[in-house]
Amino acid sequence: MATILTRPVDRASWIDRGRRLQYLTIAYNSLEGLIALAAGLIAGSIALVGFGFDSLIEVTAGATLLWRLREDAELPRRERAEKVSLRIVGFCFLALALYVSYDAISSLYRHQAPESSLPGIILACVSLAVMPWLSHAKRKVARVVSSEAMAAEARQTEFCAYLSGILVVGLLLNALLGWWWADPAAALVMAPIIGNEGTRALRYRPCCDT
Repeated sequence: MATILTRPVDRASWIDRGRRLQYLTIAYNSLEGLIALAAGLIAGSIALVGFGFDSLIEVTAGATLLWRLREDAELPRRERAEKVSLRIVGFCFLALALYVSYDAISSLYRHQAPESSLPGIILACVSLAVMPWLSHAKRKVARVVSSEAMAAEARQTEFCAYLSGILVVGLLLNALLGWWWADPAAALVMAPIIGNEGTRALRYRPCCDT
């Protein structure tokens, strides 16, 4: 992690940039989540519904980071926000992993085929382009202001890009080739990744705790 900037004006400028990135994260993921949930429920797509819930979790993390950046000058409150928010997001990820796994296995057992979802494919492709850029920008701010919390949240944004890629493959195989098992299979691929992210969030400790 980079050394903390010594000039208050410089740090304030980077913190302000971080806030703008969090506002963008919250706005984009809110829209992404609503579209994914609606398209997923209409098409009966497990992977797409799971992707929508992940977007809502990203909104929670983004809002928490926005609060942390607003409290940047107060170290105790900043550390408390990191601990509480990471625990909440960690439990949400674990719950989501269980939900996706159960529904995916049930669909495979019943041979339940979801309808094709063109909006879902378009949404995942857009996210695949937006999320890596957003993650990179937030990582840069995290390095400059030495924020472990923002670095962790940036990893979650990067994780969303991975989910987008998995989702695109599953939905395209279903839409183009009619492989009914592609969607639940993609969901099963998503589940351990989501669970691992939740475990990492729960195990995370700020440097002052160690």
